[in-house]
Amino acid sequence: MILNRLSILNYRNIREATLLLSPKFNCFIGPNGVGKTNVLDAIHFLSFCHSAYTNQDSQVILHDEQFFVLEGDYMEDDEHALNIYCGMKRGTKKHFKRDKKEYRRLSEHIGLIPIVMVAPADILLIEGSSEERRRLMDMVISQLDHNYLDTLNRYNKALQQRNSMLKNEDVEPDPEIMAIIEEQMATEGETVYLKRNDFVTRLIPLFQQFYETISGGHEQVSLSYISHCQRGPLLEVIQRDRLKDRAVGYSLHGIHRDDLEIMIGGHPMRREGSQGQQKTFVIALKLAQFEFLKQAQGHTMPLLLLDDIFDKLDATRVEKIVQLVSGPGFGQIFITDTNRDHLDQILSRGHFDHQLFHVDDGEIKL
Repeated sequence: MILNRLSILNYRNIREATLLLSPKFNCFIGPNGVGKTNVLDAIHFLSFCHSAYTNQDSQVILHDEQFFVLEGDYMEDDEHALNIYCGMKRGTKKHFKRDKKEYRRLSEHIGLIPIVMVAPADILLIEGSSEERRRLMDMVISQLDHNYLDTLNRYNKALQQRNSMLKNEDVEPDPEIMAIIEEQMATEGETVYLKRNDFVTRLIPLFQQFYETISGGHEQVSLSYISHCQRGPLLEVIQRDRLKDRAVGYSLHGIHRDDLEIMIGGHPMRREGSQGQQKTFVIALKLAQFEFLKQAQGHTMPLLLLDDIFDKLDATRVEKIVQLVSGPGFGQIFITDTNRDHLDQILSRGHFDHQLFHVDDGEIKL
């Protein structure tokens, strides 16, 4: 997949921009806070139907404006042209169109334009709650399986119903209704678990390979999937502690508590890992996600978005990352940096097709 042209109107701090893009490297240079990340976020929006940084679409509209528009002209790997449009006025729902035909459901679009974005906020995959790590799994799987989000939504709806009954201190939960809800949680939850488990099982060797390459093999890291489904049939696990759940007022067990365990040298990465090691872990994880999507889809090369990834890394690790992303295993890349030296280092490795954009207060110039 190649994004040939990107048009942005009133998106975050970008009032208007039309960018003709390189099929390989697109580099955005400028100080912090000028709008480099907003370009990448616009590309993310065209793939996932929402910003990478907020679920409230109105927040991406430029201050004092009443609407935003994003439009991308793509070339699929079979050389079929593709136009994606998104527009929204304040107070109304957004409109998403593929080749001028509006989607009935936005979920139909997810996965059409696979992307992987690496950004400073990804450190929350290590330092944040388990919700961040579940979101990573869900984001990747949903790009490949349109039924996955529906299954997850049905589970979450049943979970909300069960929690509502557990919280009600005035009325004891009806055991028959509770049993029906728990059965749905178990059915949908086990389906989600199997898909998450398959994803992580296939991701781990890819991740280990990227981490070893970037770190030079100096550290031993591990990634493992933790779920209550591993304790036995999920229905039994949920029902086993119903009294305890009633006491605390919410469901203690289920796939909404799933997590990824991240270790270095046998200890939690969040406690023992240096900033450079944590950054290496996140980048290796995201590059493994890229390779997983590429292998799983076969016919579509994902877009790779790299936002300020070189900070807190030593020169050796920067060099390894440069070697990886400039190789034949990656397609179109969008990269931001405050330091042009890193980008010059990438471009000097070969005669790569590239575009270099300078960003200043929302204005983007060649």
